[in-house]
Amino acid sequence: MSGELILVIEDNEKNMKLVRDLLQYQGYGILETDTAEKGLLLAGEHLPALILMDIGLPGISGFEALKRLRASSATAGIPVIAVTASVMTQDHEKIAAAGFDGYQRKPIDIDEFLEAVRSTLERSGGERSTE
Repeated sequence: MSGELILVIEDNEKNMKLVRDLLQYQGYGILETDTAEKGLLLAGEHLPALILMDIGLPGISGFEALKRLRASSATAGIPVIAVTASVMTQDHEKIAAAGFDGYQRKPIDIDEFLEAVRSTLERSGGERSTE
């Protein structure tokens, strides 16, 4: 159980509840919002260890939000996993090319999802200091 802070940006209430419940059960701290704009503010204020972000958000997309995160020196190093219902190969290629640190399909496979969170946090752990 780590206690690391994870920001979840998801506009679907049921998906948000599932992710929140899974992460809290594993001992992670959670920040949550339903828009990328609010997510960018929360990321800058709290510098979470990881961001889980839906791609198809109201307002600016997950792709645009990632560009803005990477453009800021404060948030550029935060790993971001795309969470998407898209299963098309070209969409996965677009996600990788955009610079996401990984992606998870919806509906979420619980074991795969938790492993992706754990391994991404482990990979980034040595690169960032925590508050």
